[in-house]
This record gives sequence, C-alpha cells and structure tokens, in this order.
Amino acid sequence: MALFDVYNQYPIELVSAKGMQLKDSKGSDYLDFYGGHAVISIGHTHPHYVNQLKSQIDAIGFYSNVIHNPLQEELAERINAKLEENYELFLCSSGAEANENALKLASFHTERSKILAFSNAFHGRTSAAVAATHNTRIQAPINRSHQVDFIDFNDVEALKNHLETKNYAAVIIECIQGVGGLDQPDSDFVRTLRDLCTQTGTVLIADEVQSGFSRTGRFFSFQHHDIIPDIISMAKGMGNGFPVGGIMIHESIKAEKGMLGTTFGGNYLACTAALSVMDVLEKEDLEHKAAALESVFRAKAALLQVPAVVKGRGLMIGLEFDFNTAELRRNLLFQHGLFVGSASNPNVLRILPPLCCTEQELNQLFEGLNQELKHE
Repeated sequence: MALFDVYNQYPIELVSAKGMQLKDSKGSDYLDFYGGHAVISIGHTHPHYVNQLKSQIDAIGFYSNVIHNPLQEELAERINAKLEENYELFLCSSGAEANENALKLASFHTERSKILAFSNAFHGRTSAAVAATHNTRIQAPINRSHQVDFIDFNDVEALKNHLETKNYAAVIIECIQGVGGLDQPDSDFVRTLRDLCTQTGTVLIADEVQSGFSRTGRFFSFQHHDIIPDIISMAKGMGNGFPVGGIMIHESIKAEKGMLGTTFGGNYLACTAALSVMDVLEKEDLEHKAAALESVFRAKAALLQVPAVVKGRGLMIGLEFDFNTAELRRNLLFQHGLFVGSASNPNVLRILPPLCCTEQELNQLFEGLNQELKHE
C-alpha cells in the first residue's frame, strides 16, 4: 500500500459531479448533503467557476508573493464589502493555516502566549490550531506545549475569570461549531465576550472556516450576533474545492514586514476561485437561499417519525437524535444515495450541502430519513 492509512473511507470512487449530483465509477448516483466537509459552496463544477479557472490557468497560474498580484486586492475589497469595518487580507491555503496565522498574529500583537478556546472546539490539525482543538486524541505531545484553556459556551463567570488575568493573547470561537456538533453560544454571551476582549486587550478571533461564505444565511456566522471580531479566519467554502484560506485582520492591528508568510497563499488560481465563488454567491443570492432553506428544513424535521433536535443555522444545519447515527448515515448513503456528515457528538447528523441545494433535493433527504427511521 502506498498511502498512509489515516482515513476511514467509504468504498466509493467518484468520477464526476455537477451541482448537488455525484456519480461514481460504477454508475451510481448520489446527492451531496455534506459538500466534502462544507467545502462545496456554489455547487460542483459550476460553469462560471470552471470557466474562470480555465481562463486564468491559460494566462498564469502561480507566482510567489514576491510580486504584486492585483487579484488579492480585488478579493480583499469584495470581502470587505460584506463587513461593517475595515479589514486587511492575508491569504494562505487552508483553514488550519488560517487559524495558525490568526493565533500567531494575536500573539505578536499582544505579546502574550496563552489562548482561550471552547469545549468541543475544532480549529485544525496544525500546531497551535490543534492545541486549541478540544480533542486530545489528535494532539501529539509537541502540540500540548501550547498554553490553551477551555471553557464552556455561555459560562460568563469563567470567561471573566480567565480574561481579567490579561494573560491571553486571543480567544478563538466558532459561533457555530462544526465538528463539535453544531452547538452555538447565546448572542448575549458573544457580545459579552467582545466587550471583555476589548477591556482586557485580548484579540477576538472568529473562526469562520466552515461557517463563512454565506453558509449560515449571513456571510459570516458572527454577524448573527452583531459583533466586530479582531481577526476572521476562513477557508472551505471560500474556494469551492480549490485550496484557499485566509484571515481578515482589523485595521487596528498593524502589519510588519515578515511577521506572516506563505508560498502558495494568494496565488492567481486561488484568488480566481474565491472571486468566482463571490460572483456566484451574489448573482444567485445564495445567502438568502440558505436562510430560506433553513426554514424548510426545520418544518420537515418537525414531521419526522422519530423526534430530533434541529441544530445550526442556514445550510450548516443538522439533527440530534437520542441514538448513535453511524448506522443511519451508512444506510442513507448505500440505500438512498445520500451523503451526510457526522460530528464528535455521535448522535448528531450534519447537513452541509452546496448552497445551490433545492427544496426538491431537501425533500429527497427527508424521504430517505423517514424510510430509515421507520426501523428505529
């Protein structure tokens, strides 16, 4: 075997995709309600996305950041238009890299080294990012040298007790947890967090790696709480499958030459992919569509034969049952051709389709669910 065996994989070889549709090497069809970990935002092989990337690669695909690339500036302007205050963009290639740079920049800015994160958080698998991930099974001993404390959502007293020490470089928060199982903090807690970070000189990092780019019915999920983070990390849906990530850095944090760097981040193809995603999100009004489909999802979930709690927002949504969903997920895939996702909470089934998902396709998901839940 040539591959390092670290993944649990289904015996499926996909050969083509369009929109929500997937086809495997045996000719079987599937509907993608997982989007490859919420990566596919505007739909597989969207024609505008494909054409833009083809045109760009015919011109120039890559050069390093030693030269000026105006596509980076255009992307910064397009994302800034979605925000209430001014931010500057640093581009990289993945969500873990984005969070790594966010944490590093916070430490530079504050000259502090501790991080505060939340129970069940997932921020990536690299050094500081995985240390801020609440899962010791994926932390090597070298990762545990980082100084990270974890508290629960909505625990205002613990939050105050930690931040008032003024020892923390940053608080990093997913306003909707991804791998953790779609839990959300209360808006009052998030606003208190913002206030306490300001009072104590602590950088507030909003991890939007999975929840960004309109997935939750707002461009970023923190916008549901009316706060202004200091740094915003993003990736996944940003490139619709092309490896691209980045951080938006509030203008109050000043840059110095050499403090951050990347080889592949912000290359021509990555910027083109992200700009194409922005084009489609806006032209097809996918942000409002995600919000509308949340209402449809909730209405259909209320009619399920087995009780389930709806979690999440927009099309970063899911169902929590009172049983382990592993068998249900497998049956949905192999009996009904429906890709769905898991979470660290084994009772949660995550639904993260491309934002081009239709109500008719959502009906197919619930038809499959109802058929399988008859047996529970």
